[in-house]
Amino acid sequence: MTPAAPPAPFTAGHGLAIRGERAGEGPAVVLCHGITATRRYVLHGSRALERAGHTVISYDARGHGESDPAPEGEGYGYPELVADLESVIAAQGAAGPIVLAGHSMGAHTVLARALRRPERLAGLVVIGPVYEGSIEAETLEYWDGLAAALEQGGVEGTVEYVVERQGIDPAWRETVRRFTRERMLRHRHLDAVLEALGEVPRSRPFGGLEELESLQLPCLVVASNDEADPGHPYAAAAAYAERLPRARLVSEAEGESPLAWQGGRLAREIAAFCAEPEVSSYAWRDG
Repeated sequence: MTPAAPPAPFTAGHGLAIRGERAGEGPAVVLCHGITATRRYVLHGSRALERAGHTVISYDARGHGESDPAPEGEGYGYPELVADLESVIAAQGAAGPIVLAGHSMGAHTVLARALRRPERLAGLVVIGPVYEGSIEAETLEYWDGLAAALEQGGVEGTVEYVVERQGIDPAWRETVRRFTRERMLRHRHLDAVLEALGEVPRSRPFGGLEELESLQLPCLVVASNDEADPGHPYAAAAAYAERLPRARLVSEAEGESPLAWQGGRLAREIAAFCAEPEVSSYAWRDG
């Protein structure tokens, strides 16, 4: 078997450098990661989606990973995140309608883009959404506490805050410690991540969940059980699946590692979704 070619780096963005990579050939899937993560932490390094015959485009959100911080006068709200996604799509010039896949902050970003401009999208993969139509004081208290932990305790302070405050089942705590530490160490600009922690949770990607009922796109919604990943409640993902008219909900079996953490299995689920007739039949059609 011929080894896969290494991903090709690219730069997009307007007024800042949004850095990412492109790999594979075929209908495009664009990946958007969550807050405090980087582009690696959607498929966790898996290349199964490329092997299934897709172009995989991933990038670091502004201020995260290798990408530049927000320029002076701009911030980290969803309007800016959607604009950066648009710049990536334009810079990569996908040949046909594309699938957008996002985790948490990335899930909200792809939905906000789809609600604004659903044309030339073949489908959406919504992984671990948390926004439920309102911004609660308790939610902001958590994120402000995480920002304070990062500012005062650095990476290790962030790790311990996540483990202790989320109420993670003891069986999963060391796993969460490990990958939280790994992803935090990938950021070039922790001061920018700190700013994002103060702004993203206060930004609304869209209004209420009822807006999702107008979105006539095939959607795969990925839920996590709450023992390992209470920060992305199963009930929130289920609510999205109920509102989205053409959605299918998937998750891991009870006691298993969250599907959102299993890069290879998640990639195969996305590939199977892309192969469904209502998605694949649109994948290379113009307009």
